[in-house]
Amino acid sequence: MTALVAPARLTVAVLAGVLLTALAVVIPAAPAAAEVDRPVVLVGAPGLSWSDAEAMGGFLGGWSDELAAGSLVVRSTRAEACPVDGWLAISAGNRASGELLEGGCAPIGPPAEGSAVPDWELYLQRADDAAFGSEPGLLGDVLADAGIGTTAIGGGAAVALATSEGTIGDYRPFVPSSLTEDVGAALETSDLVAVDLGEVGDDTTSGTSTREEAAAEVAEQLGAVLAGAGASGRDPLVLISGISDDGGPAGLRFFAAIGVEEPAQISSPSTRQPGYLLATDQHATLLDLLGVDSDGTSSIGAPMTLSPADPDALVAAATDRQQHAAAQRPLIPGFFLSLVLINLALYAVVTLGLRRPRLARSVADRRVPVLRTMRVISLAVAGIPVSSFLTNLLPWWRVEPPLLALLAGIAVIDAAIVALALLGPWRRALLGPAAVVAGVTAIVLAVDVITGAQLQVSAIMGIPTLVAGRFYGMNNTSFALFSSSLLLLVTAVANSLVRRGRRRAAALVIALIGLAAIVIDGAPFWGADFGGPPAMLVAFGLLTLLALGVRLTIKKVVLVVLGAGVVTMAIAFLDWLRPPAARTHLGRFFADVLDGDFWEVIGRKLDQNLTILLGNRPLTILAICGVLLVVLVLIRPVKETISSPGGGEYAWLSNGAPISAMAKQAPMLGPGLVALAVCAGIGFAVNDSGIAIPAIGVAVAVPLLLASCATWMLARGGESDAQAMDDDGAQAPR
Repeated sequence: MTALVAPARLTVAVLAGVLLTALAVVIPAAPAAAEVDRPVVLVGAPGLSWSDAEAMGGFLGGWSDELAAGSLVVRSTRAEACPVDGWLAISAGNRASGELLEGGCAPIGPPAEGSAVPDWELYLQRADDAAFGSEPGLLGDVLADAGIGTTAIGGGAAVALATSEGTIGDYRPFVPSSLTEDVGAALETSDLVAVDLGEVGDDTTSGTSTREEAAAEVAEQLGAVLAGAGASGRDPLVLISGISDDGGPAGLRFFAAIGVEEPAQISSPSTRQPGYLLATDQHATLLDLLGVDSDGTSSIGAPMTLSPADPDALVAAATDRQQHAAAQRPLIPGFFLSLVLINLALYAVVTLGLRRPRLARSVADRRVPVLRTMRVISLAVAGIPVSSFLTNLLPWWRVEPPLLALLAGIAVIDAAIVALALLGPWRRALLGPAAVVAGVTAIVLAVDVITGAQLQVSAIMGIPTLVAGRFYGMNNTSFALFSSSLLLLVTAVANSLVRRGRRRAAALVIALIGLAAIVIDGAPFWGADFGGPPAMLVAFGLLTLLALGVRLTIKKVVLVVLGAGVVTMAIAFLDWLRPPAARTHLGRFFADVLDGDFWEVIGRKLDQNLTILLGNRPLTILAICGVLLVVLVLIRPVKETISSPGGGEYAWLSNGAPISAMAKQAPMLGPGLVALAVCAGIGFAVNDSGIAIPAIGVAVAVPLLLASCATWMLARGGESDAQAMDDDGAQAPR
C-alpha cells in the first residue's frame, strides 16, 4: 500500500506544480511600483497657441536654455476640439470627446468632494459610440497600478487623471492666488501634478477682455507654477500644453517642456515629422517620463522625442508651422472645387465644343493651333496636382494674401513641367508628353515619401495638419496621384517595347516598377499604406499579364486578387512584429485582427467611407458625377465617332483617320486603362477616403489621355512638332 501512495503523492505534486506554473503564465503579475527619477507637472491652457508667445512677454526667453518646443495637433472626434476633448485624450491616450452644446463646448465642472468627475458616464458612453477603442480613465488606472501618486488642480486636470470609475484621489480647485503654494504642496506627495489654467480666448472665463491679456495672464500663472515647482526642491519637468482649440477655427497649439538639459525641438514617432506631436501622445509621454510601461493598452500615442535645436529659432519655427496650417485650411475647399471645374470645363470643350460641325468649319484651317492648344491645356491641367506639392517648397503661406502666392507658385511650376514635356525628344512619341507629366508626378511623390513626406505637410493637396490622422507615408490623396500617374508611365514605357515585339521585356519592366512602387507605398518605414498595396498589386499584376498577351480568365483574376491580399497581410504582420510604440497603422490593424476587433475596425472605415460618399466630400462627388454625366450622356455619339472610318465629327482634327486607329500605335493603352480602372475601384473599396481615390485619379488620367490624343492627331497631319507615323506605328521617313 505504501508503494502505491508514494507515486500518487508524487503525481499530485507534479500536477500541482504544472497547474501553478500555468497560472503564473496566464495570470499577469501585479505591476511593480515604478521608480520615478523626476516628477512631472503638466500645465494645460486650452486654446494656447504659439502666436500667443509674443503676448506672453519675456516668459519664454527666461527659460530659453532649458526649453523644448513643439506643435500640438489637438484633433479629436470632431473638427474642432473642445477643452474636455483634449483632457480626455490625455486620459485615454486615444480620441475621445465630451458633450457639444448648441452654443459651443460644454464647460468642465469640478468634482465635488469625495465624488466622481461630473459627466463621467457621458464620456464613457461617447467613447463607446465613437468606436475608436478609447478608454477614458486609462491613465489614472495605469498610474494607480504602478503606485504613482497624482494631484489634479482644476476641473480639466481632474478629467485627465481620473480613474476609469471617474474618481480622483487628490483634487484641489484652481485658485490663482495660491497656485504656487498648491503646486509645491502637491509635489510633496505626488509624482504627477496636472494643472488646468482655464481656456484662453478673446472672451475668457478669467475676466480678461482680449486674447493678449489672457496670454499675459497665462504667463503670470505659469510663473507661479514654476515657482511652486522650484520651491518643492524636487526639480520637476514642467510640460505646458495648449490642450484644445479655443472655440474658433481649429489650429495647431502650444506645447513646450521646461527643464530639459538643452534647447530642443519636440517631435513624436506618431507623426514622424519634426516639431509635431498629437494630443494622444501626451498620455504616452507622461507614462514614459514617469517610468511606467504602457505596452498592451488601448493608447495609440507615442512618447515625445527631443532633438537639439537653436533656442532662438524654436519659437519662430513653431509659429511658422502654425501659420502654414492656418493658411492651408481655408484654401482647401476652393482649390478642390477649382480643380473639379477646370477638369469639367476641359471635358466639356473636348466632348461638346470640338465635335460641333459649325465650329469645325470655322476653325478647320487652324487645326494645328487648336490641337497644340488642347495638348498644352491638357498637360497643364494634369500637372496642377504635382505643382501644388512642389509649391510647398516655397514659403507661400508667409505672403499676404497667401492665395495669390500659392496660385503664382503653382502656375510657374506647372508651366515648367509642361515645357519639359513638350521640349524634349520624347515629344515625338505618342505617349511621350503625357508620360513626362505622369513621371514627374510619380517621382516627386515617391522621393518625398522615401525622404519623410515633409513636402506633403500642409501642402494644399497634401497632409492637412489640423485634421490628419497620420503625418507620414502615402496618404489617400498621394496614393491616388501616385498610382494613376505611375500606371500611365509604365503603360507608355511598355508600349514602346510591345510595339517592337518585346512583350516579355515589357512585362518585366511593369513587374519591376510595380514591385518597387508597392514597396514604397506599403513598407512601414516609407509609405505605410494599408489600402494601396492590394489595389496596386492587382492593377500591376493584370497589366503584366496583358503585356504578355495572356488572355484573362476569372481564375487568373481571382488568383491575382488573393495574392494581393496575402502580400498586404504579410506587410502588416511584419509591422506587427515591431514594438507597439514603433508600429504604424498597418501593425495596429493586424493587432486588431488578433484581438478580435477586425469587424469593428472595418465597420468604422466603412462608416467613414459612406460618410464621405454621402455628405462630407461634395467636391469629389461632383468630380465623379461630372465625368459620369459626360460619359453617360455622350456614350453613344462618342462610340460612333471613335469607330467611324473617317473619324466622324472629329475628322477635321484627326485628318480623316478613325480615332480607333490610335490603338494600333498604342497597343498598351487599352490594358493601361483597365489597370487604372481596377486600381481606382479597389482603392475606392478599401480606403476610408472612398470616392476621393477615383476622383483624384481621374483628374490626372483623363487630361493626359486627351493630351495623347492631341499628339496622335498632330502626328497624323505630319506636323513639324510630331513625326508622322504609318499605319503599323513605325515612324515614316520625312
